[in-house]
Amino acid sequence: MRDPDSPYRHYPAKLTLVSHVSDVRAVRCQISGRVQGVGFRYTARDRASDLGLTGWVRNISGGRVEVFVQGSGPIVDVFLTWLHDGPTAARVDRLAEVPALPDVRFTEFEIRP
Repeated sequence: MRDPDSPYRHYPAKLTLVSHVSDVRAVRCQISGRVQGVGFRYTARDRASDLGLTGWVRNISGGRVEVFVQGSGPIVDVFLTWLHDGPTAARVDRLAEVPALPDVRFTEFEIRP
């Protein structure tokens, strides 16, 4: 248990460390096509976790999937390349990505409801 008087008490107990905050690239994406009901979220979580990335994936309205991913820039690029294809059963018609601010609260890549 964390010391309630610790100056670090407001931070998560587990953090992914990088050499500089500027080394972290964060991106938010919306993916359209046949991306729901084909294992997209589970495969994306596994792929991101294997790459050591953090963030989340969730289904959103209109049959789309939304992703927030962060980590080392070149590794995020590898993941984004994978997102353009997705899992075997998926069909990605469009991937819209926008830069985002890194969020140190994430220590893993999770599926959100």
